[in-house]
Order: sequence, then structure tokens, then C-alpha cells
Amino acid sequence: MGHVDHGKTTLLDKLRKTQVAAMEAGGITQHIGAFLVSLPSGEKITFLDTPGHAAFSAMRARGAQVTDIVILVVAADDGVMKQTVESIQHAKDAQVPIVLAINKCDKPEADPEKVKKELLAYDVVCEDYGGDVQAVHVSALTGDNMMALAEATVALAEMLELKADPTGPVEGTVIESFTDKGRGPVTTAIIQRGTLRKGSILVAGKSWAKVRLMFDENGKTINEAYPSMPVGIVGWRDLPSAGDEILEVESEPRARQVVDWRKYEQEQEKNKESLKLIEEKRKEHQEAHRKAREKYGTLHWKERSLIKYKEKKQQQPLKLKERVERESNVLPIIIKGDVDGSVEALLDIMDTYDASHECELELVHFGVGDISENDVNLAETFHGVIYGFNVNAANVIQQSAAKKGVKIKLHKIIYRLIEDLQEELSSRLPCNVEEHVIGEASILATFSITEGKKKVPVAGCRVQKGQLEKQKKFKLIRNGHVLWKGSLISLKHHKDDISVSKTGMDCGLSLDEEKIEFKVGDDIVCYEEKEVVAKTSWDPGF
Repeated sequence: MGHVDHGKTTLLDKLRKTQVAAMEAGGITQHIGAFLVSLPSGEKITFLDTPGHAAFSAMRARGAQVTDIVILVVAADDGVMKQTVESIQHAKDAQVPIVLAINKCDKPEADPEKVKKELLAYDVVCEDYGGDVQAVHVSALTGDNMMALAEATVALAEMLELKADPTGPVEGTVIESFTDKGRGPVTTAIIQRGTLRKGSILVAGKSWAKVRLMFDENGKTINEAYPSMPVGIVGWRDLPSAGDEILEVESEPRARQVVDWRKYEQEQEKNKESLKLIEEKRKEHQEAHRKAREKYGTLHWKERSLIKYKEKKQQQPLKLKERVERESNVLPIIIKGDVDGSVEALLDIMDTYDASHECELELVHFGVGDISENDVNLAETFHGVIYGFNVNAANVIQQSAAKKGVKIKLHKIIYRLIEDLQEELSSRLPCNVEEHVIGEASILATFSITEGKKKVPVAGCRVQKGQLEKQKKFKLIRNGHVLWKGSLISLKHHKDDISVSKTGMDCGLSLDEEKIEFKVGDDIVCYEEKEVVAKTSWDPGF
């Protein structure tokens, strides 16, 4: 941990580089916000890359002792800064010991002693001053003293007697969780107790998992994970939050029971909060009503009506055009599936939707079972589309939907349904305009002719490719930059007006804008614009 730009990432990279060099077939990909570094002595350290991480605050809040040791990185030329102080506070709150890494010691203006003195103010007393905090002078750039830092960490771990029990039920903490395009919800976790094996049943937050696959930080599949190992876990039903505690349970029914109880508890909490809010709102309304009574109380009924009319007029609804525009950029959908699992699968796919800037995907309702009249009414109200997966819609329902102008789309294959949804989303996007080049010409000479009292600049060109058509659009390009777009006033071959100039022909042309100056060597491009149906950028990953 440490202040911004004090070299935390460079330090981690350097440690990883030494690790990559040791592995030879290198390339550590940061799948995980945590990685293992093996020391020459055979010890392994797991570094957690969670500096400015939301996960870290979630972990602190739960007082989860995810880290055993904090390495505080301070730049020798910069000294103690705002986030340095914040990091010290975090470490103290979690009651985690600190190792001080004074970075950038290779700089001429570096002053490590100044850093140590500044830290005294925050109760971080280095060994030089009779304290118990080890200070290591490092340079992440040159790699100086990197091993000394690692050894200091190991020595501290030995003194603290940090040990974990590799037997018994698994305990761990979620460091990061994300949805992978092929694997579904994936979590990065650190195991704190027990040994995690394939097929274990885990509970974290309000979700549970049967471990289908585990991989290390290099993306390599592993069969078991020991304490303090960072591991990626695939097989979650939902996505747990970063900082959630992972516990192993004996069976799936037990896992479900735990999750249901947690959900029930959360609902109770929510209800309490809702009641509070309702009470506050009620008071607000009463107050507003009382004020309104006072305001209108003394007035004549005609005056009162006038004031109310004026107030109402200020709150005019959206104009029809604005409303239509807004609605065309939203696709409300209703999802019905045959079983809970398939609805869940569909919702998981919807969770990967990342193109809200193009068209918002609004999930109005989802459920299990055949399509009902209620679904059709909902779809009519929200101008939505109903998607059914492995379900039926009775003839009566289909007729009713047709009458109300509601689309019902039934599918048996999940990716067909998703393709259909992508097409529906694409149909709501405005068309893209693409330019198709018809011909190109280069300017060989420039001159001007007098028309009446005006001087009109003319470019003498030779068509290099394709043909120039007077009716189409043109652009002028100089050194790769487009200077002008528009249409031509005239296109001539010698003195005759022509409508088309083919490859190899010479022609003279003038533009519809007089201020543009031609230069020899400029290019003229003739093109036409075609509207192309836009496609949504959302890719669900299959």
C-alpha cells in the first residue's frame, strides 16, 4: 500500500519479473489481484494487488484479516503523503504489522532518513529509532534490495508465527469477482484455512458454488489450493461481492439453506429501512400540505385556482418527440423460462450487457412458466418484447398480443434467443452512415477564372482511380487531413461541361465553397454515403 505514484506497481512488477525470470517460460498474466513469488530459500509470498481497491474497504469493514503483513511503500524523494497516512490507518484498523519499503533510493534527491522521521508522527517507529518496524531501502526501477525486502517479510512472518491449518473445512476471502465471458461468474480468492478441492461446496455472501474449475494466477488449472494461495474459482451460481467470506459446507442443500437464511435476513433489514423512509416521507407530505394550506388559506377561490393553474403549467410533461426519442433507445424485455436454471442462465447472460450507451436493456419482469395474459399486459405498458425459452404461449395469448402489438418470441435454443435479442437491440439503434469511395483524383495545377465580378478557384486534376461523378459528394484531402466536404459547382473537360470523368482523364473542377485554396498535390475524393443498419456492440461471449 502507499500513496499514488510512489512506485507500488513498479515494485510489484519488479518482484514479478524476478519471478518470471525464475520460471523462464514466463508471462504472468494478472488474472488475479494476487500472485505468488517464490524465494531462493523456498518460501513463497502471496502479494495482494489491492492498493486503491474497493475490495479493500469491504474487507476492512468486515475486519477480515486477509493480509498478514502490509508493505508500506513511500518514495524517498517525496516523503509521507496523504494516502500514505491513509494506508497506515488501514493497517492499524486491521491490526496488521507493517514493513516499510522506502522506494526510489536511486534518485539523487532521495532522503530515506527524512521519511523515517516523518513517519514517527504516525506511530510508525523504525528499528533505527528503537521501534519494531523494519525499513528496507529499495529501488523498484533498478531492482536494488528486492530480495532484502522479501526476506524482511519472511523474517517478520516467522516472528509472528503465521501458520494455517491445511485440514478441515475451507475458509477464505473473495478478493475480486467478475463475470467471464465463457466461464460465467468467477471469483479470485485467497484460501485462509483448509485445502480447496474440485467439487467442494462453498458459500459466500448470498451465493454458493460447486467448484467446477480452479486456476492459479497464470491461468493454469490446478486440482487443489492450500492456505494463502491465490486461486480463481469457477462454478458460482451468482457473483459474490469482493470481501465476502468464503466458507465450505457439507452439501448443496445446506448451502442453499444458508443462502436463503441470509437473503431472508437482508429482506428484514430492508423492510425496516423502508418503514423508516415511509415515515419520513409521510412527515414531509404532512408538512408540505400544511404549508400549502397556509399559502392558499387566505386567498379567494379564483386567485387560488389561478396560482394552481400556473404551477401546473410549469410542470409540463416531456414533448412527444422527446418521449419517442427516449423510448426508441430503451428495450424493455420480459423473460420467461421453463425452469429456474434456464431463467438464471438468461439473466446471467443479460448481466454481461455492456452497451447501455447505445441502447438501454431494461428487464421489466422474469419468471418461470408459460407466457400469461399478465406478461402481455406488462409488455404493452412498457412497450416491451417477451422472450420465452422452452415455454409455450396459448393461441388466445398470441392473438391478444397481436391485437396489442406486443412481440412474443419463443426459442428452444439459448443462443438463438440471444441472437434474436441482439437483432432487436440493433433495430433500435440509428443507422450508421458509411462512405463508399467512387473515384480519386490528384490536383496537378491550380488557376482561377472570372465569373462576372467574382474570381472562382479551379483545380486541374487527373483521375487516378475509379471515376468522378458530378452528382455525388466530394472531399478535399491534404497530407491525410480532410479540409473540406461538399459538392461541385462545375466539372469540365477542356471547355465542355461533363457529368462523369473516368480514370486517366484530365478535368477542371470548382467547389461550392470559395474560401478553399487548392494546392498542387492535394487529392480530391468522390464518394457516396450509404446508410448501414447498425449492430449492437454487445457480445455475450458465444
